[in-house]
Amino acid sequence: MTSLLVAIAAVAVASFLLSPKVRTADGFFRGTSDDGRAPGLLTLTLSQVTTWIFARSLMNAAILGFYYGIAGALAYAAYYLSFLTGGLIVDRLRFRHGAGSVQEFLSDHYGAMGRWSYNVVVGVRLLSEVFANLLVIGIIFGAAGTTGYTLAIVAVAVLTLGYSMMGGLRAALRTDVMQTAVLYAGLAVLLALTFTRPEFDPAAVLASSAEAGGPGWVLLAVALLQIWSYPLHDPVMMDRGFLADRDVTRRSFLNAAWISVLGIMVFGVIGIYAGLNKAEGEAMVAVLTRLLGEPAMVLFNLALVVSAVSTLDSTFASASKLVVADMGIVAPSVRNGRLAMAGFLLGGLAFLFLGNKDLFAAVAVSGTASMFLAPVVFFNILGGRRVQPWAFAFAFALAIAGGALYMLEAGGHVAVVEPLLGITHKYAKLLAICIAVLAGGCGAFALGAMGAVRSRAAA
Repeated sequence: MTSLLVAIAAVAVASFLLSPKVRTADGFFRGTSDDGRAPGLLTLTLSQVTTWIFARSLMNAAILGFYYGIAGALAYAAYYLSFLTGGLIVDRLRFRHGAGSVQEFLSDHYGAMGRWSYNVVVGVRLLSEVFANLLVIGIIFGAAGTTGYTLAIVAVAVLTLGYSMMGGLRAALRTDVMQTAVLYAGLAVLLALTFTRPEFDPAAVLASSAEAGGPGWVLLAVALLQIWSYPLHDPVMMDRGFLADRDVTRRSFLNAAWISVLGIMVFGVIGIYAGLNKAEGEAMVAVLTRLLGEPAMVLFNLALVVSAVSTLDSTFASASKLVVADMGIVAPSVRNGRLAMAGFLLGGLAFLFLGNKDLFAAVAVSGTASMFLAPVVFFNILGGRRVQPWAFAFAFALAIAGGALYMLEAGGHVAVVEPLLGITHKYAKLLAICIAVLAGGCGAFALGAMGAVRSRAAA
């Protein structure tokens, strides 16, 4: 544990040294340099990667591999194809529709309803990022409620908030490059240690999800449905899509896709390896410690901490931009941006100490709630169609209801899907809910598009 603390301290010190003291709103909210330059390809790509490979992502990939084999790892990696759909969405928003932000586009199509419904979902998403990444930090240092758990969360939260408040988005971009290098160096060593173990069997890893209809494959289908809306509701990804020119932006999204998938699959394979070699009732971390030894687990935990920190600073930057620049709740000043960061940290801590501790639940609920944006992507952004506002309102209500239903079903509070469809596993229920939300939303948009055409014809 001492070596892990030393490594974390070194990363924290480096992050503070790399973070500039930003005094301009453009530098704080848009990440521009003192002379107004946008970030380059390397910075933007690595920032995309490390802010989307969250601590919870690495842990989720390992856990899904541990329980569901190669299908579980592939399912979580499939969410990172969101860089491909996200890049397409950003390109159309900026260069076909001329929008300066997602909020601007939705305001043009659906007025205040479109803007505020999106802001609510995005705000909850950002709070969940704070909660989920700090939760992983706590788990590394102790059981929930212990002194080590609480102190680790508070220390990492305060340190990350400190350098984030210094430089906003510009600080996040600069530190992301260093943090990505540390993260992927650690992943490379972990992968080498795993591959060289005598009990590691590549054939067994590839055959670890033999059941065709198993939960991992079902979750893969869920991911392939959600990646059409998931990137649009992630402000960290969307914010980076509006910083550089068209060529740099396109290439950053394409490169971030394959780099991220590789990183997630490393942790997924490590989880599969642990699952194939576990004893009855043995937890994943205990298996890995037994198989790889303490030094390797220091690297494992360091990767989690670095990915948490890199995501948190970008979450704080996007939260401040959401409150100050996008929602316009307060004047667009650096001071107000810093206050917004502090507010989101407090909100995330409240989620953490009072809320759900299921890491994947945050992803599943967020992904399902975001599916009201899928018809927006299909009909408005890609299709260029105008749709009556009632269809947007219906899709939004349906998606929020779907997310709430999954959360209540997974928690055992209600039983709706199982009596109706006869399915029992929570991921099968999630797939059914996602199909219903997507079909209902797209059906409403199809009717709303026809109504909009008739209205224009009558006018």
